[in-house]
Amino acid sequence: MPEGEALSRSRIAKLLEQGQIRRAGEVVTDAKAKVVEGDVIEITVPAAAAVETVAEDIPLAIAYEDDDLIVIDKPAGMVVHPAPGSPTGTLVNALLHHCGESLSGVGGEKRPGIVHRIDKDTSGLLVVAKSDAAHHGLAAQFEAHSAERRYLALCNGCPARADPRLRGIRGTHWESGEVLRITTQLARHRHDRQRQAVLWDGGRHAVTRMRVLEPLGTPPAAGLIECRLETGRTHQIRVHMAHIGHGLIGDPVYGGRRKLSARAVGPEGSAAAMAFPRQALHAASLGFEHPVTGEWLAFDSPLPDDMARLHAALSGTGSS
Repeated sequence: MPEGEALSRSRIAKLLEQGQIRRAGEVVTDAKAKVVEGDVIEITVPAAAAVETVAEDIPLAIAYEDDDLIVIDKPAGMVVHPAPGSPTGTLVNALLHHCGESLSGVGGEKRPGIVHRIDKDTSGLLVVAKSDAAHHGLAAQFEAHSAERRYLALCNGCPARADPRLRGIRGTHWESGEVLRITTQLARHRHDRQRQAVLWDGGRHAVTRMRVLEPLGTPPAAGLIECRLETGRTHQIRVHMAHIGHGLIGDPVYGGRRKLSARAVGPEGSAAAMAFPRQALHAASLGFEHPVTGEWLAFDSPLPDDMARLHAALSGTGSS
């Protein structure tokens, strides 16, 4: 195949089914048909078809855009992809309106190519493909874990190397630079399909590296932490932080509703943590190789206003 076409095996299989592939002028539909040297194969790639998803004029914070991809700073509360219960108001709906005719087609449809996601109530950076070539190139980087992703979070308690409890938790290992490496398997919870659970047999391999940027409170009752993903599993940071006993503040699924000591973080900090309406998690940095030009691209996003206010309250620098 011409490299620029970036047709996947599944896309070629669909073209076979649609009668778009011919050998010596005859339509071929059998994927197992034998070919011999000298065969001339003709592939017709139809124009990208319109999708049923509705384009919606929703404001977007755009960090970067070119003909092949777009980097979005997603607000908390926005779902990435339409699904039952969230058919509209999603990032995809917004991108269909914003990108319009600049979408050259992904998998034969005029749609944005989602190569990674962040949870509805997680804010921050993600990259979306506008062409097949970009989609394949980006997907390969995320599969190979060569794309760089850094998250900022506010957690209950403050992980410390000196804590003997942490040393006894299976799957944890302290590395140089005060980095805690968390390695487990993750899979859907057996009794609650909306949750992920730590496993040791089965599931998918998951690795998170975490370090404390700032202890919060006296003594520390919370922490501003940095997490870097080696893998990118559903809810990975949230599950791993809960696994080590330091769930994210505000996390309604993995036990983040913990009352922080008003003596340690002050009444304002304690109240702010209890009232925080979402998991305090932000995709702060994103880096990857441009899938078409080969240029390394890197982007940073500051803490959103709600997390900045929570951080100020916990550190005692908020309004009194």
